[in-house]
Amino acid sequence: MAFALQSLGKIVRLQVQPSTLTLGARTQRYYDPAPLMTVKELTLTPYGASAHLPTGEMLDVHNSKHPITGNMDGTNDLSVNFTSHYDIIRERFGRSDHLFNGCGGENILVSAEGRIDLDRLSQGIAVKSARTGALVRLKHVKVARPCDPFSKYVSRSVEAETIKSTLQFLDEGTRGFYCVSAQDETVTIAVGDEVFVTLL
Repeated sequence: MAFALQSLGKIVRLQVQPSTLTLGARTQRYYDPAPLMTVKELTLTPYGASAHLPTGEMLDVHNSKHPITGNMDGTNDLSVNFTSHYDIIRERFGRSDHLFNGCGGENILVSAEGRIDLDRLSQGIAVKSARTGALVRLKHVKVARPCDPFSKYVSRSVEAETIKSTLQFLDEGTRGFYCVSAQDETVTIAVGDEVFVTLL
């Protein structure tokens, strides 16, 4: 099937979650981005993301091969968001240090302008290697629904009405998107690679 590509921007941050960012007892769950590890290159597999570190391979917690994987149905192997969405979040909640680009934990952060909605990504995403020119395609894009702990983290509030309105605000893709690799083989993407939306 023929398709065209429209540029969204370049990758400015790649990261893995070695462990969950949602911590605490069931009734006192809270969000902490401290475990996030930024990397220059990210390995994408049919099972999710990983990174090659001097100490060995580090699996992302959403990789289905991770011992305590947060990916039970094979639909949230990878995650992507946009710098413009963080701008939108900071416009509402203030330019606090805790709302840094990437604090939401997405694997791939793309420099972009304006709000990117699901309709625009519905035909998939492609990453073009700056080193080789090869295309890596990502499919089955869906909204990453915000959770209560992240909403508390963003708003710095535990008030029920504030959490409710924050959840609504972060939904529809502002929180980011999940996707999976369309490749059967293992591929590598890097900071600086260009990201495109697929157009049929």
